[in-house]
Amino acid sequence: MFFGAGDGNVYAVEATSGILQWTFVTGNVVHASPAVVGNTVYIGSWDSTLYAIDAGTGVQKWAYATSKSWVNGTPAVRDGVVYVGTSDSSRFMALDAKTGRVQWNFDARAYVFSSAALAGDLVYVGSHNGRLYAINTRTGKLAWEFQTEASKQNQMKVLNPDGGLNQSAFAPVFNDFQDMYLDFYRFISIGAIMSSPVVDQGVLYVGSTDGNLYAIQ
Repeated sequence: MFFGAGDGNVYAVEATSGILQWTFVTGNVVHASPAVVGNTVYIGSWDSTLYAIDAGTGVQKWAYATSKSWVNGTPAVRDGVVYVGTSDSSRFMALDAKTGRVQWNFDARAYVFSSAALAGDLVYVGSHNGRLYAINTRTGKLAWEFQTEASKQNQMKVLNPDGGLNQSAFAPVFNDFQDMYLDFYRFISIGAIMSSPVVDQGVLYVGSTDGNLYAIQ
């Protein structure tokens, strides 16, 4: 069993006995759940890095630094490719699972905390701007997008016309932790998609901070 923790460590624990097998140290909080494929554990950290760790030994295989962006979502892995989003740089990426080299970048326009879902030749991921993106897995090009009604209305002027974040709308008011609550309310106002989509029998299901669960066909 593999998991990350607030102490910045990734742990491997024997599932039946609970005996610790190894500990891998990152540079910050590990909020994401890992993806385990073959003999590799893929997991992100708040130290702005995605790690590939040997599942048997806990030795790092590679690490990809994401330019000061938290890696909050669980990576999706298929056919030798890792798909994962970042926060501040608003990127969603495809990386080679063996080397960590970037194959393509997609501009999600806002923070990506959502974990990705794979179905067919598309990868689906949500963004803080109230959009759900369907991206071609081979090219990294947008196939289509879904936008929450709250995002379309944009009543608090949180978004720019292109879907990016209007930074002036996030100007500090209290200059302390209370500004975090205001920012969260702003994201609620546009129906940010922080949850992870699920695809079943041709229907995509995803939740939003506008209080709705969407089924998209």
